[in-house]
Amino acid sequence: MNRLIHWYFKALEAVLVLCLAAMCLMVFGNVVLRHVFDSGINVSEELSRFLFIWLTFLGAIVAMREGGHLGMDMLVHRLSGKALFAAVLVAQVLVLACCAVFLWGMVRQHALNVANIGLVTGISLGVVYSVAYLCAASIGVMALANIARLLTGRVRPAALVAGHEGGGA
Repeated sequence: MNRLIHWYFKALEAVLVLCLAAMCLMVFGNVVLRHVFDSGINVSEELSRFLFIWLTFLGAIVAMREGGHLGMDMLVHRLSGKALFAAVLVAQVLVLACCAVFLWGMVRQHALNVANIGLVTGISLGVVYSVAYLCAASIGVMALANIARLLTGRVRPAALVAGHEGGGA
C-alpha cells in the first residue's frame, strides 16, 4: 500500500512539472510572438489558464502530504499533552469537513461546469474542474488517515504540526 501511495504522489509531482513546463512554454512563446511577430496563439492563453487551475489543485494535494500549507499555529506551539492532541484532532476534523463541503459544492455545480466550454479551445469546464474532485478526495483521505493515526496512537500530535518539536508531517 505504501508503494502505491508513493507512486501516486510521484505521478502527481510529474503532472505538476508537466503543467508548469507547458505553461511556461506557452506564455513565453506568446510573449515572443506578440513582441517580435505582432501575433499570438489564442489557444495558449486559455490552455495556460486551465493548466494553472490544475497546478493549483494538484499542488494543494502535494502540500497537504508534505505539511506545507500555511497555518496559524502560535497557540498550538504553546500546547502539550492532551491539549495539543485535542487541537490537532480538531484541526484534522475541520480539514475533513472543509473537504466534504468542497466536494458537495463541486457535485452541485457539476452540471453547470459540464455545460460551459472554453471559448477558444472548446474544452468542457467539467474537464477543467474535474481536478477539484481529486483534490477534495485526496486531502480528505489524508485528513481521515491522520485522524485514524492520531486516535490509534500511531503518530504523535506534534508530528502533524509543521515546525513543532519533532514536527513536520
